[in-house]
Amino acid sequence: MTIRTRFAPSPTGYLHIGGARTALYNWMFAREHGGQFILRIEDTDQKRAVKGAVQALMDALRWMGLDWDEGPEVGGPHGPYIQSERAALYRRWADRLLADGHAYKCFCTADELKARRAAQKAARGDQGYDRRCRHLSPDEVAARERDGLPFAVRFKAPIEGVTVIPDVIRGDITVPNAQIADAVLLKSDGLPTYHLANVVDDHFMEISHILRADEWISSAPLHINLYAAFGWPHPVYAHLPLVLNPSGRGKLSKRTQAFDDGGREVLIKVEEFRDAGYLPQALNNFLANVGWAFGDDREKFPIEEAIPRFRLEDINPAPTRLPYDKLDWLNGQWIQDMEPLELARAVKPFLERQGHEVGAEALLAVAPSLRVRLKRLTDAAGFLKFLWEDGDAAPLTAGRLANNKLPGDAVRRGLQAARDYIAGAQPFDAETLGAGLTAIGEAHTTNGKAGPFLGVLRLAVTRQDVSPPVFESIVALGRERALARLDAAIALLAGQ
Repeated sequence: MTIRTRFAPSPTGYLHIGGARTALYNWMFAREHGGQFILRIEDTDQKRAVKGAVQALMDALRWMGLDWDEGPEVGGPHGPYIQSERAALYRRWADRLLADGHAYKCFCTADELKARRAAQKAARGDQGYDRRCRHLSPDEVAARERDGLPFAVRFKAPIEGVTVIPDVIRGDITVPNAQIADAVLLKSDGLPTYHLANVVDDHFMEISHILRADEWISSAPLHINLYAAFGWPHPVYAHLPLVLNPSGRGKLSKRTQAFDDGGREVLIKVEEFRDAGYLPQALNNFLANVGWAFGDDREKFPIEEAIPRFRLEDINPAPTRLPYDKLDWLNGQWIQDMEPLELARAVKPFLERQGHEVGAEALLAVAPSLRVRLKRLTDAAGFLKFLWEDGDAAPLTAGRLANNKLPGDAVRRGLQAARDYIAGAQPFDAETLGAGLTAIGEAHTTNGKAGPFLGVLRLAVTRQDVSPPVFESIVALGRERALARLDAAIALLAGQ
């Protein structure tokens, strides 16, 4: 069997993090077996379609590194891959079901259906479609057609017996056929519903495995019976575990915003994770752990190493929460693995987005120290604001520069010696500065240790309580600006 999986989102505006997990698992399974991963856009519900959403979905998938073998902008032998461009195919197969007696024409209007549902609700009865048009005679159907009445096409679902859904993750799921509704397959405007388009497309695109969220279990009996009515074998089903809020209570919202128990906003869009400074490899690592485990007690791993281990049978069917604190930890670990140049390039766009222009050389100077300090790329601005601001909200004072291990006039004298050294240091790099400034620090403290002086020097140069190490900070700031900061600190101490 050639393994072919698909991710089939609706273009409703963005890629939800739960959908991203579904896409990742489909992609991993296809890659594990040397198969194909297909992207299909299910836009049959044109009322919910959002302009630009298809491009946004593709951009999010590409950012995650999930390339598709067939689909929009890629093509393939089973296209088109946008459902609104396949309407003729769906009508042809709806007609086949009508001809074979597996479907019927329903002439009930929207107002009639609404009134019946209201009556059923008042009587506390079943609010599903009452199958009224299923029992129309051929003559009655012909008469309504002669009158030009619009109709939808409904599936003639089995009423007796049971339908079994074989599920790789959950085992067999048995559903009484009495619970399967006569679903609309083709609307009165000639457009298909999700159910018809989904089954027809999965068959003609030769999808071998359907990995989708467990919310679709309720539609699986209808789909399996549709496959049987067409005379087609159905794909292998694997319904993935529900994704819960970080608190573990309740399903993660698909709304524009979601909140945890503490009222804090929770990221739910892939683009939000990207803009918040998460790395795609960290997000993939995180999502792979939501319902599946790498093994060997490893939580951090490249997705390429996870692919050979990925088995559908190992997915836990239980609902799984999104531990965002673990994502922060993973992201920090992945940042630590970055080369300085790679990190500098990754951080620069986030600084620019916040209106800060920082030179490449300056970023490269502080990148090694940033690696162990960042949880997100957006955190860099807090460490580096000394490069474009004069410092913390608290003004630099003689009191802030004081240190009990630097007695008397030692702080001023030490800063003056550091200023003179920095003015002539060659080459102007962290290694050269480190050697000379450490020696100055050791000479100006009571215990001969440079640490207290270097802390004062860092505050004088960066004017921040939290910043990169002093040698890298001086290089990033540049000789002239560092000297100006030191001159101001020395003048402050001289005038106290």
